[in-house]
Amino acid sequence: MSCLFSLLIFFSCLLVSNSTTIKQNDDTALFIFGDSLFDAGNNNYLKMDVNKANFFPYGETFFNHPTGRFSDGRIIPDFIAGYLNLPLILPYLQPGNQEYTNGVNFASGGAGALVQTFQGYVIDLNTQLGYFKKVKKQLRKKLGHTETESLLAKAIYLFNIGLNDYAAPIQTNSTILHHYTNQQFVGIVIGNLTAVVKEIYKNGGRRFGFSTLIELGSSPASRAFEQTNTTPIGFKEAEIQIHLHNKALPKVLKDLKKDLGGFKYCIFDLHTSASERINNPFKYGFKDGKSACCGTGPFRGLGGCGVTKDYELCENPNDFVFFDGHPTEHFSNQIAKLMWSGNSKYTNPYNLKTLLEA
Repeated sequence: MSCLFSLLIFFSCLLVSNSTTIKQNDDTALFIFGDSLFDAGNNNYLKMDVNKANFFPYGETFFNHPTGRFSDGRIIPDFIAGYLNLPLILPYLQPGNQEYTNGVNFASGGAGALVQTFQGYVIDLNTQLGYFKKVKKQLRKKLGHTETESLLAKAIYLFNIGLNDYAAPIQTNSTILHHYTNQQFVGIVIGNLTAVVKEIYKNGGRRFGFSTLIELGSSPASRAFEQTNTTPIGFKEAEIQIHLHNKALPKVLKDLKKDLGGFKYCIFDLHTSASERINNPFKYGFKDGKSACCGTGPFRGLGGCGVTKDYELCENPNDFVFFDGHPTEHFSNQIAKLMWSGNSKYTNPYNLKTLLEA
């Protein structure tokens, strides 16, 4: 299941650029890891017939056809690529994708830092790491050792991961949380993320971008089941875990900076920036921060966007923070801008733009 969209499903059932592209800062490639907020279509190529966004109305605004993005249009990494003067970064699993010098998108809707999170339905973070290592080998064959090492050292490695790890036990009735305290479980999730980051560093990565996790309670799905008094067991536990995760991540990254020479990072406060737009939509150019543009039931929060016969679709997605429970393109555009050049209220110790100059 994918990030907030997977919650919707559960609670309702219970430009390719040519080789002359000018890139900023001496060929800054972009490697993307994570879940549905960053998935540009990898899930399209998985065998399972669930957890995909390859049908109308996904992609209706910018692309005019579904691409596999859980959005009406572009997602956050698409805009970040634009700031880097790169073309849209292609999904790793897209057939014929052999041009890796701009970077690659490994993200998968529903993925977590844990292998067990929606296992069999997603590309977990460790598998994404394995794909990255394969890409490195192919780059070395194409560019040689020295040029590949230079490309990897200058690249940005963008992560959004973790929310599904805390949502999955609720949705799958997993007993995994019976064996750990909230603090211990968060430690395992962040430990897995840290292990992947260290491995990328070992393989030449030096510049990393991370984001905190959005709260579950602000989603249209959460509002829908709260209104219908169907809040699931474990939901409050997940909220506590997300809070602990957001507190722990900055501390872990500071430790990595001390331990790994040349390691540089920025961490973006997605939790705060999303909450601001959800709670005060008009201030940020939206009309609705509570309802989804597409879905069924209260707040269009019971999922079924493009699937059920009775789903509703808003006239203008730009009026909404949420498309189907995932962000609209309008929201993603604003968030990407903050990630790129936002001040210290939102991103520390660098933003992505100053990270390139560090």
